Amino acid sequence: MSSPISSRTPADLSIAPRDRRFGRGQTGEGVQKRWWLGGDPVATAFYNALSVTFPRGEAFFVDSVRAFREDMPPRLQKEINAFIKQEVIHSREHVAFNRRVTDAGYDVSFLEQDVIDSLEEIKGRPRIADLAATMALEHFTAILAHQLLANPSHLEQADAESRELWRWHAIEEIEHKGVAYDTWTYATRHWTRFKRWKVKSVVMLLVTKRFFHHRTRGVLELLRQDGLTGPGTWARMAWFAFGNPGMVRKIVGAWVGYFLPGFHPWNHDDRALIALASSDYADAALPETALA
Repeated sequence: MSSPISSRTPADLSIAPRDRRFGRGQTGEGVQKRWWLGGDPVATAFYNALSVTFPRGEAFFVDSVRAFREDMPPRLQKEINAFIKQEVIHSREHVAFNRRVTDAGYDVSFLEQDVIDSLEEIKGRPRIADLAATMALEHFTAILAHQLLANPSHLEQADAESRELWRWHAIEEIEHKGVAYDTWTYATRHWTRFKRWKVKSVVMLLVTKRFFHHRTRGVLELLRQDGLTGPGTWARMAWFAFGNPGMVRKIVGAWVGYFLPGFHPWNHDDRALIALASSDYADAALPETALA
């Protein structure tokens, strides 16, 4: 028996694409350094490897959600439009950021090919499977974004333009964190509650395995280009992930929450973080008429 569908997304939520540009025309001291995050090659490699995935990854998210837009209720259609607009701008800014990574001397072709190969592997799957994967990955980005805003220490040693790029991206990832979830839930409204939970849980486990496998490969490749290899480098990566700043350790609880009965991304309303961080970008918010 299928379960009734209700969204916990706040009724007064505003998803506001902010059309910002970062790191353009920097010269002298403003040029993005090779190790732009506090001179730390491991921290820099973590964010660089993540950024390389965004242009193609977010295009995949957009296609996955847009495929179901016409069948969604009017409010959700509007949220999908705003989600798409945000993701398109994110992709543009990470293309620019990735260009600065290559300007700093890194060859990211291996990482880019890794993303291309991953997307090739899933071609031809049912659209609902792509949406389930998008939903899982959007949860990852939302809980990472929460950490970046809740703990400014993650980025406090970054150069100003890089810090603001990641902060701006985090704001909007939190803002639209329920869109893919609500789209998938509505698209599977005729499924039983158990089937919906089973599929989303299995997909999250698969996505998690692939996410950490491929991001670790990417980080190791960038560190290899810095001449950093071997057990010592692995130890530094483990300390970064689980020790200090411990990003992976800090998101474990939120990741586990995804599997609990009654989960919804907005069970934890963290819009207060957006309010604290978003005032700098208010003038860049696109008008509502641009979201149609």
